[in-house]
Amino acid sequence: MESTAEETTFHCHRDPLPQPGLTPERLRAQRQLCVACAVCCVFMAGEVVGGYLAHSLAIMTDAAHLLADVGSMLGSLFSLWLSTRPATRTMTFGWHRSETLGALASVISLWMVTGILLYLAFIRLLHSDYHIEGGAMLVTAGIAVCANLLMAFVLHQAGPQHSHGSRGAEYAPLEEGPGEHLPLGNTSVRAAFVHVLGDLLQSLGVLAASILIYFKPQCKAADPISTFLFSICALGSTAPTLRDVLRVLMEGAPHNVGFEPVRDALLSVPGVQATHELHMWSLTLTYHIASAHLAIDSTADPDAVLAEATSRLYSRFGFSSCTLQVEQYQSEMDQCLRCQEPPQA
Repeated sequence: MESTAEETTFHCHRDPLPQPGLTPERLRAQRQLCVACAVCCVFMAGEVVGGYLAHSLAIMTDAAHLLADVGSMLGSLFSLWLSTRPATRTMTFGWHRSETLGALASVISLWMVTGILLYLAFIRLLHSDYHIEGGAMLVTAGIAVCANLLMAFVLHQAGPQHSHGSRGAEYAPLEEGPGEHLPLGNTSVRAAFVHVLGDLLQSLGVLAASILIYFKPQCKAADPISTFLFSICALGSTAPTLRDVLRVLMEGAPHNVGFEPVRDALLSVPGVQATHELHMWSLTLTYHIASAHLAIDSTADPDAVLAEATSRLYSRFGFSSCTLQVEQYQSEMDQCLRCQEPPQA
């Protein structure tokens, strides 16, 4: 029996087969991240040398923050490369979650380096037998500010970045239909840009401390004190990333998609009497997946229900992958413990 054009178009996959390699927009994102990462590595090495020559822990703290930037951008580049690799029979979801593991490794490395610097700063506050080279510290801090400005310029993305697609950073219900996908590259570049802006503020603070020490060497305590302050800021900046990473690794629901709206959208499909086994999770912060059982009445067309429910999940909530099982509704489902909704967290 020959399939109709509509059935052929829908089949079971909403999106066409992706083309091999990176899209033009992801290639642009890759170039931006490569340039920014190279700049970051060069100036990080310069800060390490300058901090050593100036005997400044504040400069070293800023270098540690640049190390976190390098790790974050390398993780994004790695995930862009892995995203071109197809799924296998072993890695059935592909390699998307490597991005999350890379982010976790970056956070852990920053915590370790920052812990060492905090210990050294504490020792300096207890014993004042140290000397700060104000000139070297001032020059290094000034170069660090210029480096962050350069990276912000490289990563800045002009033009509108609004999207409701499955890879968008924010959720918004769409009644008008399927939206445009926001590639991973855009998300990675924007995250790196925001991180660099935070580094710029820290570098400005180190520059202010270096100016104070340069003109008033007796105020050398500003170096370990600023190390404490900026270390706390650096650790605090990792809290949202760590929270999101743990949510992904613990198979939590996407933070911008609610359980009730998804359930109600499925129940509103004509012919659906009940839904159960609704699960939502993420492979990355931008790759969301859903699965559910739909119990339909005897008069409903299973294919039509499947097509409509899948379309609503894609277009309204931006899921990247959906798996729905359609079954006949039975009254026993109302009393079945496994068919009940999970409690509130």
